[in-house]
Amino acid sequence: MPELKIAARLSAFNLPLKKALHAAAQAGATGVEIDARNGVRPSELTDTACRQLRKMLDDLNLRVSSVRFQTRHGYGHQNRLDERVDATKQAMRMAYRLGCDVVSNQIGRIPADPESESYKQLATVLSDLGRFGTHIGAFLAAETGTESGEQMAALLTADPSALLGAAFNPGNLIINGFSVDESLVALRETVRLVIARDGVQDLAQGRGIAVPVGDGTADFPQILGRLEERQYRGWFVVGADGEGADQVTRNIQYLSSL
Repeated sequence: MPELKIAARLSAFNLPLKKALHAAAQAGATGVEIDARNGVRPSELTDTACRQLRKMLDDLNLRVSSVRFQTRHGYGHQNRLDERVDATKQAMRMAYRLGCDVVSNQIGRIPADPESESYKQLATVLSDLGRFGTHIGAFLAAETGTESGEQMAALLTADPSALLGAAFNPGNLIINGFSVDESLVALRETVRLVIARDGVQDLAQGRGIAVPVGDGTADFPQILGRLEERQYRGWFVVGADGEGADQVTRNIQYLSSL
């Protein structure tokens, strides 16, 4: 398998942008994930700012792996839905300007009944975003976690004309009690980004918890094998918000060793 493309989530460093970029490079990352809500906002990325950011990235031999745009509610939530959709499209435009084609977000809980009005509404919104992605050259990747991979795959592939993908997060799946391998088998044709997180089920507390990569029950060698079966050449993003440079470096070293 070719060398992994590993990116660091900039918000993990809790530093100003320029210092965070240097920290990512020093940690061994070859790419970075930018937060479009609390980091570099689309409305602030003027042409001049875009050129400056791209130069900083080039100077450090970094690329933008993905743009993270975490909305407060999913796309099935009615309150201010149009604003949320428009803001997501702005994040997709920003991603394209920065040379990447993936915007990740949690799309919200998927209703169990595909015939329900709530399911159809969510599917309609995602189809709109997916067709916009086809037009703009950057697509939305739905982060896994709140439902099984099978359920998400059915939704993401419902509209063949919509360019949609999955941001595969094994840690979220473990925390919510879903099978990582079964979910990956179902989603592997749609995976456009891997969020390298880990987790365990804490029996004493009766819930799942996040743990450092390699310390949980996510079988990363198996995950890499599954992805290699379909020749996945996308990014692996490490780092949680505020996690710090030491842990980001450790995560990168662990993945690189595989």
